[in-house]
Amino acid sequence: MITLHHLEYSQSFRILWLLEELGAPYELKIYERDPQTRLAPATYKALSPLGTAPVITDDNGLVLAESNAVIDYILDSHPDSPLRPAPGDSSRTDYLFWFHAGVGSLMPMQFFNGLLTMMKDRSPALVRPVIGKATDTVREMLVAPRLKTLFDKLEIDLARNRWIAGDHLTAADISMCYSIASADAQGRLKDRPNCQRWMEQMRETPSFQRAMDKDGRETFVFSF
Repeated sequence: MITLHHLEYSQSFRILWLLEELGAPYELKIYERDPQTRLAPATYKALSPLGTAPVITDDNGLVLAESNAVIDYILDSHPDSPLRPAPGDSSRTDYLFWFHAGVGSLMPMQFFNGLLTMMKDRSPALVRPVIGKATDTVREMLVAPRLKTLFDKLEIDLARNRWIAGDHLTAADISMCYSIASADAQGRLKDRPNCQRWMEQMRETPSFQRAMDKDGRETFVFSF
């Protein structure tokens, strides 16, 4: 049986949601962050070489990190699940694109954007004007256009699809939830009604609500 080692307020929530949607048996071990540093405890970091969330272990001795690798591993045990459209399915292309674009393009850009803000806000006062100008230039020329392009495409795709890859929930939605919720918290979805509709659908999904209950959080908000 799979054990999900769940770090509070982390990307491992996606695996918790996936397991609840599948109705799969699993054991849940919750780890709290250090109250001062907000970092994962040493016991969690020791689970895998990466020391990051999510991590699952299995009775066969497997230890696996990286969200989409974990999702694929779990779905391999549920070959008939509609959460991963089969080759030839009309939603397969959208599924593949967003399943990988979320962690390969969208999340890195969001993280980089947050890093630029941190560099600007925390730089020494003497060099802050120079650092601020440099980070603003990078954001304007590189980060903002890239994020706009990705969220423009998401808005267009959600205009023709109820969910990200068609009319029903897939693992692409589960994989993307972290990035979309982060964008919503930053106000990036205020002029994107289809993305806002998706957020409401997510919150109303019974498996999502069960995952929230087990996680113990009151709101689903992330930021970079």
